[in-house]
Amino acid sequence: MQRKLANVNMWTVSAAIIMILLFLPNLTIVKGIFTPSNENWAHMKEFVMGSFIKTSFILISATAILTIVIGLSLAWIIVQYDFPLRRFLKWTLILPLSIPPFIGAYTYHGIVNYTGVVQTTLRDQFGMSLNQSYFDIMNLPGAIFIYTMFLYPYVYTITRIFLSQQSASLIESARMLGKGSWRTFFQVVVPISRVSVIGGASLVVLEVLNDYGVVKYFGIQTFTTAIFQSWFGLGDIETSIKLAASLMGFVIIILMIEKLLRGRRQYSYSTTKVRPLQLIQLKGLKAFLATSYGLIILSLGFFIPIAQLIDWTILTFGTIPMSEFMSYVKNSVLVAGITATVIIIFALIVGNFSRLVHGKVANLLPKLSILGYSIPGAVIAVAVVTAFIGLDRFLAPLYQLMGINKTLVLSVSLIMLISAYIIRFFAIGYNSIESGYDKIGTDFRDASRLLGVGLTKTFFKVDLPMLKGAIISGFLLIFIDILKEIPLTLILRPFNFDTLSTKAFQYASDEKIMEASQASLLIVGISALAIYIFYKFLEKERD
Repeated sequence: MQRKLANVNMWTVSAAIIMILLFLPNLTIVKGIFTPSNENWAHMKEFVMGSFIKTSFILISATAILTIVIGLSLAWIIVQYDFPLRRFLKWTLILPLSIPPFIGAYTYHGIVNYTGVVQTTLRDQFGMSLNQSYFDIMNLPGAIFIYTMFLYPYVYTITRIFLSQQSASLIESARMLGKGSWRTFFQVVVPISRVSVIGGASLVVLEVLNDYGVVKYFGIQTFTTAIFQSWFGLGDIETSIKLAASLMGFVIIILMIEKLLRGRRQYSYSTTKVRPLQLIQLKGLKAFLATSYGLIILSLGFFIPIAQLIDWTILTFGTIPMSEFMSYVKNSVLVAGITATVIIIFALIVGNFSRLVHGKVANLLPKLSILGYSIPGAVIAVAVVTAFIGLDRFLAPLYQLMGINKTLVLSVSLIMLISAYIIRFFAIGYNSIESGYDKIGTDFRDASRLLGVGLTKTFFKVDLPMLKGAIISGFLLIFIDILKEIPLTLILRPFNFDTLSTKAFQYASDEKIMEASQASLLIVGISALAIYIFYKFLEKERD
């Protein structure tokens, strides 16, 4: 009995420490709300805060609506109908998620600007005189287009999985009552898909609020760009903290709206005999339209930007020294690999604690893990920097005893960047591990305990091997997101430490978009490969 309590206490203490470390830095943002205001903050609050809120609201609202329309319609077409290239589109429609929006932004700008392939072809091949205003995408509508094309897979993937698991009887009942395809879609499919659609759209909204690359490149003023400007342009961290607190409040409001939209209405099976949806064969014009719709969206979100990146890479290959390029690859793999490993270990500890201990605390701690993913990267960066500077000041006497003359040690190291990544992406790893724990259940653990094996040994000998799939999928998802991360990396990276994403962003910001293509293409290639592996693994798990 004492041994059991000792093991439970070990998991409890470890999980509590992890959750405190994940949550504590964000308290610096809350504290910043109560600090005295300065002139910069007073000016921003009076003259530009309204503009930040208006622009951010337009971006997230328009993007959410468009991604819902595209994602839900594609999910329904793939799940309900059979047509040429359906199996190919089923998984390739996820691929736009492998292209970070900022890469899509500068790629499309390069395609449609004066020297781009579109205008060059129209001038040279057709002799057309062009109005440049028609081809300008570096504005708010252009940003909405970019976010929509590269973020709709969040809604598509979640909704497709949900609809594929629905009983065919729901749809058949609607048709027996005389409802046509359109009425069935709007009166049955849309209502039962509400939870999954809102869940996917909320991820889209959080990604838009977190993004810095697109709005910076297009010159659009949002909360994130204001945080960067006040910090690096004005050297005013106090104003940055207050802006971060305002953005955090904005995110909380969004999450509350999301919860309200989800509502309490649930749709469950009325019978245990659940039959999957039977595909309806489309022929003729309908089959052509279904295939064309999927290919157009896939081309806009993946094939067109990829073709342009490949072309630029061929033209500029060799302009960046291979040793320098490989250093960016090494740095990216290093921070992504270390962070993903640490997050998976932390998630395993917190997840196992949640299984062993029942009660309010055990239920509350895992829920706190989602906070990091819902908070934009710029806000987390401000919080982590503030926390690490305070930690350096606290450890200053220890540094002196160790013969270190610097006052800032941890706050200029790679540890700070990795810590911020862990806070930002812990929820992804935890959700994957939690679903793995739910799948394996507790029967094998209980059997091991009945044989007298301790909790910790049971975890390593029984649970861990069965969680292999969840660990691999969680690691891949974290690795992809860190590979594409911009705000956190730009703010917190050590001096002369560049990753593929930061270098691509710097080249694009300096109008060297062709040179940016090599790093961008590698990011997309690695991400696409990881997404393909993840998709195949999911299909295997479901079979």
